[in-house]
Amino acid sequence: MSSAFHFQPLCAHLHQALREASHPLADARLVPLPDKGLAHDHVRLVDTGVLARVPKQSQMGLAARDNLSYQCACFERASASGHTPRLHGWFAPSDHLPRGALLVEEIIGRSALLPQDLDAIADAMAAWHRLPLPAKAVRAPLLNADDPLRALVTEIETQAAHLPSAAMDASVSQAIQSQLTQLRRLCEQGERPARRLIAFDGHPGNFLVRADGSAVLVDLEKCRYSYPALDLAHATLYTSTTWDADSHAVLTPDETIGFYRRWTQAVGDTVPDAQTWHVPLRRAMWLWSVTWCAKWRVLSGQASVAGADGEDWSTECSEAALVAHVRDRVDHYLGKTVVRQMLDEFDVLERELRP
Repeated sequence: MSSAFHFQPLCAHLHQALREASHPLADARLVPLPDKGLAHDHVRLVDTGVLARVPKQSQMGLAARDNLSYQCACFERASASGHTPRLHGWFAPSDHLPRGALLVEEIIGRSALLPQDLDAIADAMAAWHRLPLPAKAVRAPLLNADDPLRALVTEIETQAAHLPSAAMDASVSQAIQSQLTQLRRLCEQGERPARRLIAFDGHPGNFLVRADGSAVLVDLEKCRYSYPALDLAHATLYTSTTWDADSHAVLTPDETIGFYRRWTQAVGDTVPDAQTWHVPLRRAMWLWSVTWCAKWRVLSGQASVAGADGEDWSTECSEAALVAHVRDRVDHYLGKTVVRQMLDEFDVLERELRP
């Protein structure tokens, strides 16, 4: 799929939607951003401070309108932290925009650089983890499972169903299944960590760093009420820090430990007893990530789905360069060497981060 083929009609359709809504920014010049994500296209409304976020799919399998409602809630609730873009509006699904679109604040900044921006990312995460937990009755539409740990295991198991078809080394599949068995055992324990608003997609490539050094998470699609340690893992796992070419880095154990300690200092006493769960939930976040890799390897070769609802991992939805990058990362993370490296790292951090 070439940029000329993909982005020209996208901008035309967005322009038409703006005009039909008599939107104040209907005459803005539209410039597409490079295709860097599997779930959205982004279009800059030049000189307005606004960015259009146009879904390619729903990574959570939602219908088009439900996907927009979910993302609106993500932006509205997380923006109270001061470390995410503000929501400016949205367009319902239409003939022009079958999956609709969000208008969000355009964040001016550079890609995160590791390890030097780890403190800024830790501070940003602590800012939304410190937000008061809303009453249960008003947490919808964001995910708010009765038992977030068991719900996470179910998500991982659903993705793990693709392991037999993912053409990986048997030792890799066995290692994943062994870690999943340990996670199931953890579910049988009675204790659970404190629940807060989390991003669940806070890898370094989703952050921009402003001129003042503050970090802003610009991709909010999967927020939920769950465990902050999942965000901390997603920010520092090898499968996260080496995902995006612009923020690519391999952290040392000391750098990772320093990140956890910075977050602990920044979050204060608003997330009690978090340290006990850092490494167990780090293993869980890795399991989620690596089983997603298996899922993508299986589903990406399928034809794009008809209609505007649900997931669509088809390579037909993204630029060839992005698809090649994702395939390279997936192959790397499902390799024996990297899986062994991850398991060894967990053991090191288990010793160093134990309360």
